[in-house]
Amino acid sequence: MDKFDRQIIAILRADARTPVSQIARVVNLSRSAVSERIHRLEHEGVIRGYHAQIAEPGNGAVKAFLELFYKDNRCAEYVQRMRAFSEIRRCCGISGETDMLVYVEAPSVERLSEIRGEIERYPGLEKIKTHMVVQEWAM
Repeated sequence: MDKFDRQIIAILRADARTPVSQIARVVNLSRSAVSERIHRLEHEGVIRGYHAQIAEPGNGAVKAFLELFYKDNRCAEYVQRMRAFSEIRRCCGISGETDMLVYVEAPSVERLSEIRGEIERYPGLEKIKTHMVVQEWAM
């Protein structure tokens, strides 16, 4: 990945709907070169998808990370169960004391609490910690 790829990725992170022609002007490459680079980045798995960030009307989404600690290795089982929640955006098995990190975007604190309550009932779960997102920065 070179400086052009990094610039293209930065532009797409800011707005995935940016036209290729506009990206080409910003990075000073031809449209075909930018298109080829985007296609290659998608093929290599660097760009894994394009997503719409949706907020519920009248409500700002409540964003939180849940740290899960459990007795046995249950990542696959827990991930399968969590697929039932449309509000769960990402599950990551991580190293260290925490077994899994779960990113949630819920329409309200009440809904986040409901989701957390359901997860707390999973077999083998020892502890769950909630970290509310209070500020974000675009990268």
